[in-house]
Amino acid sequence: MPPTRLRRIAVLVLEGAKPLDVGIPAQVFTTRASMPYAVRVCGAAPGLVTGGDGLAYHVADGLDALTWADVVFVPGYRHPDREDPPQAVVDALVAAHDRGARLAAISTGAFALAATGLLDGRRATTHWHYTRALADKHPLVHVDENVLFVDEGSVLTSAGAASGIDLCLHILRGDLGVAASNHAARRLVAAPYRSGGQAQYVPRSVPQPLGERFAATREWALHRLGEHLTLESLAQHAAVSPRTFSRRFVEDTGYTPMQWVMRARIDLARELLERSDRTIEQIANDVGLGTGANLRLHFRGILGTTPSEYRRTFSRGE
Repeated sequence: MPPTRLRRIAVLVLEGAKPLDVGIPAQVFTTRASMPYAVRVCGAAPGLVTGGDGLAYHVADGLDALTWADVVFVPGYRHPDREDPPQAVVDALVAAHDRGARLAAISTGAFALAATGLLDGRRATTHWHYTRALADKHPLVHVDENVLFVDEGSVLTSAGAASGIDLCLHILRGDLGVAASNHAARRLVAAPYRSGGQAQYVPRSVPQPLGERFAATREWALHRLGEHLTLESLAQHAAVSPRTFSRRFVEDTGYTPMQWVMRARIDLARELLERSDRTIEQIANDVGLGTGANLRLHFRGILGTTPSEYRRTFSRGE
């Protein structure tokens, strides 16, 4: 995409739309110097749209905004399992997808995407309260209730409202790089990175007394990525056995402890590639991977590209 053209975001507000779900993409992608995006909030037709939680929305655009957009967000809405969106909405979403736009659902917006058939045979998620309903209503969709978001390329879905922020930051990271995503996260006072594989918070009978302690250990590790981190040292910081730490860590994040450490190291390497002139060898040492060869191996394994290619795409001079 030419760097001079703003990336176009449409936020499609359906009847019963949830206010947080509508506001998240509208605020994350708000146009500013550091955010080359243009946003339109639209509905099935211009005018008043009845929302959920006692709110309504006056939208200036109708479905024509979907012919303009590069990414179409579908916020969650009330009672998605009762009936599908109007056929005109379904047709417009399919047409936008066929034209090359990405479709991204927040929470129960996944039901609208599922109604198009575009999720058939693909993984998807939604708010944990509705995962069973989504699977029952659309049995060809592979519903995963244990993730925050799912990126299937041209169609993306996320869990409850807060995970909509994670999905937006994920899209930002792919468009503009990790430094821009982290900048947006700081502006939103949000966690800079929660992987899509992290588990949703679902009420369980198992108590969660270690949640804050494990979060503190993750924060501790983030400040020591250049050091020799092991399962044992992480578990020692959390004051639990390595076995308990490993099991609970997977439940909390969707990754084993050392997988999470590796991804954190690659994320730090990405930011250094974008914002510094340090060599590949220096960055490898900075993030605890030792050699440039080791950094290249893990960088390609996680991101599918090389550090040099990544730097050319996202460096400050681009």
